[in-house]
Amino acid sequence: MKLPIKTLENFKGDLPKYESSLASGFDVRAQLSETVNVYPGDRALVPTGLSFAIPQGYELQARPRSGLAVKYGISLVNTPGTIDADYRGEIKIIIINHGQETFEIKDQDRIAQLVLAPVIQADFEVVSELPESERGAGGFGSTGVES
Repeated sequence: MKLPIKTLENFKGDLPKYESSLASGFDVRAQLSETVNVYPGDRALVPTGLSFAIPQGYELQARPRSGLAVKYGISLVNTPGTIDADYRGEIKIIIINHGQETFEIKDQDRIAQLVLAPVIQADFEVVSELPESERGAGGFGSTGVES
């Protein structure tokens, strides 16, 4: 599927790419004029220098990179972050540092991965009763812990 991509004035380097033939996400890189320090517990909004024309019926999902998560405690605040099909602005990534050390983001660091995913919009129907289910209205932890 073709995904139109626009490089913005702050973009430099290589276009994103899938790092393996079966990868579901492609990495995006920080486009920075100076290093950004993300202190433990803090967040940072990191520009990618990219915008997309996402096809109708799809979204881009911004997801953490697993290596940054396990090694440094770096994640995204809203995971996955949704980029709607009608958004045409710059993709910016909201990084959070769950680790104990300050994390440096340098220009061209791979900071997140984006996944193109299908979206189905619901046609809401107001009803007076919902069909029964095995779980019912049971909330968090109501299905128990399996050993």
